[in-house]
Amino acid sequence: MGEQIIHHNCKYYKGTIPCDPHKKHAVHCSSCNYYKPVDAKILIIKLGAIGDVIRTTPLIVAYKKKFKNPKFTWITLTPQILPAKEIDEVLELNIETLLYVQNTSFDIAINLDKEKEACGLLKQINAKEKFGFTLKNGETDAINSKALHKLNTGLFDDLSKANKKSYCEEIFEICDLTYNGEEYLLDNHSLEGFNWDAIDTAKKVIGLNTGCGDRWTTRLWEISNWATLAQELLKQGFEVILLGGKQEDERNKSIALESGAKYLGYFPLNQFINLVDQCDLVVTQVTMSMHLTIGLAKKIVLLNNIFNPHEFDLYDRGEIIAPEKPCDCFYKGKCIHGTSCMETIAPMKVLEAVKRNL
Repeated sequence: MGEQIIHHNCKYYKGTIPCDPHKKHAVHCSSCNYYKPVDAKILIIKLGAIGDVIRTTPLIVAYKKKFKNPKFTWITLTPQILPAKEIDEVLELNIETLLYVQNTSFDIAINLDKEKEACGLLKQINAKEKFGFTLKNGETDAINSKALHKLNTGLFDDLSKANKKSYCEEIFEICDLTYNGEEYLLDNHSLEGFNWDAIDTAKKVIGLNTGCGDRWTTRLWEISNWATLAQELLKQGFEVILLGGKQEDERNKSIALESGAKYLGYFPLNQFINLVDQCDLVVTQVTMSMHLTIGLAKKIVLLNNIFNPHEFDLYDRGEIIAPEKPCDCFYKGKCIHGTSCMETIAPMKVLEAVKRNL
């Protein structure tokens, strides 16, 4: 057989199984026209919440502009949310992943999480350039001056409130890149055969994402407000569907009963993403569904009270509505006044925003 030439640095090289060009065209490395030498090995550590993982994907777009054949390795706790077609290796944080990345040399390694396990991992990585957060004397710290802004806004409320940069601007700055409106990357799972015949797509479809999880309940808008908004939207001739997970099931059943809006149930993540993709516009609080809506390039009306509105880039596809009453609960989980300022957002104001953005 003789010794084979192997291009270990090729984008298509897998190591344990044949590469795609060999399977499709039976070529060997010695005579392959598909050879793509990797010119940058980039590691991204973004473990956290699904929404935060989604809104970090514009970095992939930026680095694909900067390098001809970059190879991306991404470590996360939610690998199912990342588009496998855009990222070479999507890995879950486990012992197998640690053994691999700690014995690999990268050109660029990025950690955008401040949790100590993520910071400790970046500290162990061998890379020519490192960006983001690391451990210093066992505590989270910026690896260099580029990450100080993001560190400081996470530590001091007054600096966070004064911040005028979006999340994407901040992470691009950390990585010494210039943010030019690069979009999120998100698979809409349209090839998985989900059936939404119950939705009347002859009309404009409005999704109402009615919950917000249990970490920051200050974000909640009352059931009566959602029901009123749904009723008014239906009167205007829109198709209205209620969105949420298991936690919102009873809430959405109540809203559907009161308003006549359609509630199709709660679904696994891929199916839920595809359901959001059926919408022309989504009304939501700051939740994972907000990031899904932005990632799917849908119109959005965002109800926000406790977060800095400059943090969110809606890509000119929507608007943010704040309460009439100033919010005193910046990044607080429970309202200090007992009655959330969200109740000063009138359903008719949201209705007008929906019509305006369509």
